[in-house]
Amino acid sequence: MLSIKSALAKPFAKIIFKRIQKWANNPIETQEKLFQDLISTAASTTFGKDHDFISINSYSDFIKRVPVRDYEALKPYVENVVKGQENVLWPGKPIYFAKTSGTTSGSKYIPITKESMPYHIEAARNAILLYIHETGNSKFVDGKMIFLQGSPILDEKNGIQLGRLSGIVAHYVPKYLQKNRLPSYKTNCIDDWETKVEAIVEETLPENMTIISGIPSWVQMYFEKLQLKTGKKVGDIFKNFNLFIFGGVNYEPYRAKFENLIGRKVDSIELYPASEGFFAFQDKQNEKGMLLQLNSGIFYEFITADEFFNENPRRITIKEVELGVNYVMIISTNAGLWAYNIGDTVQFTSLKPYRVIVSGRIKHFISAFGEHVIGKEVEQAMLEATHDTDVRVTEYTVAPQITPEEGLPYHEWFVEFENEPDDFEELERKIDESLQKQNSYYFDLIKGKVLQPLKITKVKKDGFQDYMKSIGKLGGQNKIPRLSNDRNIVAVFTQLNLVKL
Repeated sequence: MLSIKSALAKPFAKIIFKRIQKWANNPIETQEKLFQDLISTAASTTFGKDHDFISINSYSDFIKRVPVRDYEALKPYVENVVKGQENVLWPGKPIYFAKTSGTTSGSKYIPITKESMPYHIEAARNAILLYIHETGNSKFVDGKMIFLQGSPILDEKNGIQLGRLSGIVAHYVPKYLQKNRLPSYKTNCIDDWETKVEAIVEETLPENMTIISGIPSWVQMYFEKLQLKTGKKVGDIFKNFNLFIFGGVNYEPYRAKFENLIGRKVDSIELYPASEGFFAFQDKQNEKGMLLQLNSGIFYEFITADEFFNENPRRITIKEVELGVNYVMIISTNAGLWAYNIGDTVQFTSLKPYRVIVSGRIKHFISAFGEHVIGKEVEQAMLEATHDTDVRVTEYTVAPQITPEEGLPYHEWFVEFENEPDDFEELERKIDESLQKQNSYYFDLIKGKVLQPLKITKVKKDGFQDYMKSIGKLGGQNKIPRLSNDRNIVAVFTQLNLVKL
């Protein structure tokens, strides 16, 4: 028998589905109207005056007046907002700063305004409601739900609260879910990640967990600790656990490992949240990609990744995007980010409606020799090579080896295995063949004997966790870059003796 809460979830899900269909079926008009609203609202801000917003009547006017910027280039404006100045990037002051630790910029202060905050909450809620609408499954709303997230304790800077995005969002859990939500506030406030996960294990073990959510690598740590403590599969501990919600990284490299830890398959919903905005969520169980949020205070532009570092790359809107092309995503938002490069690359999997997958980071690629290998290609190669085998991979990262002791340069894959292959050379060959098939530049470099095929270097058990701990980034929203254009990460591996010789 359905409870009142789960019975009411279905009609509510239907209402939200219809609302989303309305803008998803009119994507270009939706974005054009939003663009005009953003420009007119911010016309009298410092940024708006500096860039002559009052005379912007079209997208081409916007391109002429507002260059693409990353955080470093926008920093002079952000610093004035942080000092407490009003009407700098957006009318008034932000209500929060989401503090992130950038790999290149040190700490970043990303503004969140009273206009942008509701969309962070609605998108996560709508992802669950669309799942209910599609599957008819609403029983899980009666069970306990957990999101592995940062501390909800917020600091203050010139009257504006600041903290991790997941900590800020924790303050907005709707009342009807408060009783269902874990971990407790006290546990959520624990800073040390390993201590926090231990406490979460203790709190959740006796509960009827139905939804578990978080970045896959950190949820994996939680699952492993549960299994270690009980000797049981997660699916046997939590009989009604049937929905895994994740974001931040591609789940596919973890799927086989998770199914083994859980002991059965569970449905999953992929989210694409960031401090800068909630960009997309999976709206269908059997469709590839996530529904781009076109009506959430964010105007999107795209630049082909191959052209991004050119002097004057072409900027386009959703009107001109094509399937399967690797784009750098540029955003302008109702939090006051303008033609802002968040650093992610995406590919469209559908244009009716507009769905995307995250293909990597524009800074996280290997092109030491002009091959421009991206994260998606690396992950696909590993998946293909280990498919239908007993090989299980815990984590991996790839770096160029430009000056080997002997022979040609190559890509070096640093891999932590849970289950090692019997034949390493066979695994290397399969991964390399898949990469060559996906990336014509890489194929040409191997064929032309500029590069030799890749090599695998084994990482010790828990090596990646030890690495993240050593740089102060264990847990939370932090994740391992899948690949780099240098050997900075692997230099730390060697220094900490994390590599198996």
